[in-house]
Amino acid sequence: MNNFRSSFYKNQSIIYKVVIFAMATALMIYFFPKKGKFKYEFTKGKPWQYENLYAPFDFAILKSDEALETEKNQIIANNIPFYYKDESIKKKALANLESSYSATLSDYGDANKRIEVYKFLSYLLIEIFDKGVLQSPDEINPSKIVYLNNGDEIIETNYGSFFSNDQISAYAKTKIKTSFPDIEDQLLYVIFDILKPNISLDTNLTEKSLNEELSKVLDTRGGITKDSRIIARGEIINEQNYQVLKSLQQKYEAQIWSSKNQNWIIVGYTVLVALAMMMLYLFLEKYRYDIFDNNTKVTFIVFNILLMVLITTFVVKYNPDYVYIVPICILPLVVKAFFDARLGLFTHVIAVLINGFIVPNSYEYMFLQIIVGIITILTVSELYKRANLFISVGQITLVYIIAFLAFSIIQEGTIINYEALQPIILFVLCGFATLIVHPLIYGFEKIFGLVSDVSLLELSDTNSKLLKELSNKAPGTFHHSLNVANIAEAAANEVGANSMLVRVGALYHDIGKMYDPTFFTENQKNGMNPHDQLTPHESAKVIINHTIKGIEFAKKNNLPDRVIDFIRTHHGTSSVYYFYMKAKEENPDVDIKDFQYPGPTPFSKETAILMMSDSVEAASKSLQNPTSTLIDTFVEKIINKQMDEGQFSNADITFKEIQTIKKVMKRKLNNMYHLRIEYPE
Repeated sequence: MNNFRSSFYKNQSIIYKVVIFAMATALMIYFFPKKGKFKYEFTKGKPWQYENLYAPFDFAILKSDEALETEKNQIIANNIPFYYKDESIKKKALANLESSYSATLSDYGDANKRIEVYKFLSYLLIEIFDKGVLQSPDEINPSKIVYLNNGDEIIETNYGSFFSNDQISAYAKTKIKTSFPDIEDQLLYVIFDILKPNISLDTNLTEKSLNEELSKVLDTRGGITKDSRIIARGEIINEQNYQVLKSLQQKYEAQIWSSKNQNWIIVGYTVLVALAMMMLYLFLEKYRYDIFDNNTKVTFIVFNILLMVLITTFVVKYNPDYVYIVPICILPLVVKAFFDARLGLFTHVIAVLINGFIVPNSYEYMFLQIIVGIITILTVSELYKRANLFISVGQITLVYIIAFLAFSIIQEGTIINYEALQPIILFVLCGFATLIVHPLIYGFEKIFGLVSDVSLLELSDTNSKLLKELSNKAPGTFHHSLNVANIAEAAANEVGANSMLVRVGALYHDIGKMYDPTFFTENQKNGMNPHDQLTPHESAKVIINHTIKGIEFAKKNNLPDRVIDFIRTHHGTSSVYYFYMKAKEENPDVDIKDFQYPGPTPFSKETAILMMSDSVEAASKSLQNPTSTLIDTFVEKIINKQMDEGQFSNADITFKEIQTIKKVMKRKLNNMYHLRIEYPE
């Protein structure tokens, strides 16, 4: 049991990475579209690129969506509506006739005359209601067939068999003029005061009948028998054989994703996704071990790949046509902001390869996304500058459009195809969506505790609280840090290192000297040296202690780990040589380890540059009457000594880059001392 616990604690970092790996793979597979993958990819208007294709089984040919839509629209247009006659309206109108008649014609003629008129109106209303008054006849063709539900039976008739508003008015006027022309207006008023439509649309019956007809529509037209040839190699995929291929694809995917094969297909997906993620782990372990060794950073990278894959998956499930609206170029931008361009491109390629399992036209998709990912890495430099991001987004969108149009020309043979131009709006929207990378980076910094170039720009402000405190307590150290920052930044630019990170590291590398500023020569103003009162061992301890104090100050002020690395490594395992030699004068057997910094040595190109810059700038203050030749010899001596001590053995820096850095430092020191190159006499 103890051995198990010991082994678990010893390997917990690897176990964590395996768990993250398994969880990410499982989530991707879980949300993948649950259908098989057809073996062939094809596009309408493009030649068939495979061998002759023969039907592997019998299958029906599906109608195209357009054909189905046309057929259904035809059924809807020809559908015969159902109407019903409401007898209660006639009864209510006849019941209201007497009151309306009395109010209008109470003083007309004698009693017999009024009775005669009343009977006339009753018969006229009954005649009109028996024929039927249609509720909305104006927009309807009179000859169109309809069904009328009389309650006892449903009869076939047409719209012309009913009265419309105009017909009622003309019919009533004719009847009234024949019998009672002297009171025509009064009788018309009575008629239209109580007359209401009694023929109404029976919505339920009409919809039921329509749905029955629509349900009879078949989504297939004919079929293909087994072993019959579907398409030949090189044959252009026209509308007809395109629909046959789509039918085969649907039948194939429906058959392969059966309960019998489902587990095997999931296993296949799992193996492929796991292989892609394994490539990421291997890359990190071999080329970015400092990242691989940090579980937070590994989690961050895996999370971003998982996020982009899941977003693409959900969009494909909703509508595959919108797949290009997903701003997948955010992935290399984010990774590059926190790490480097090479890792950003590698993670982008991994995400695109995984998305290739689920998107339509996967070759076209992967080609476009990888090309645009490369453009993103090559064009976006200094992401903290907002103008750079806008320019790069414009370039990304332009490359999307150009590459897509090239594919369209290959497939359609022409660029003038409005359907092919429709996705361009998706690329524009994708470009705008890419602009959220800045707030996204800020959120990731807070969640994962990482630092990007955007935050480094904020830290480089010399008016920040910590740097102002340094300038007040240790002005000489602050001035030294500024000089080191300028030298290191110039050197970093020459060898392609992160110049912003180097500059920030240089500004903060000596903040530990605020603890005892007068013990450092650059802060001694009155000629008094407190080291005169200390032994060499005590003096060395105070000097070495500034790195430890610097780390404490940095953590107290929440400086990121990437900056603290510069404080920890800027002296590596070098020794406080002056006090070592002084102690050796007193005791030749003194141990040099008592005068060495605890390290570690620089482990990146940036921390190595800072060590060189710091040593050269600090030691240059001891030069008397400097000349160009003296500075050249001086720089070579200091950096060669560091190399001999193995200070750069763990740093990702080459001899060629060190030689370039030397040249930059010589040039910068000559500029600082206002020297010119010494010409031979």
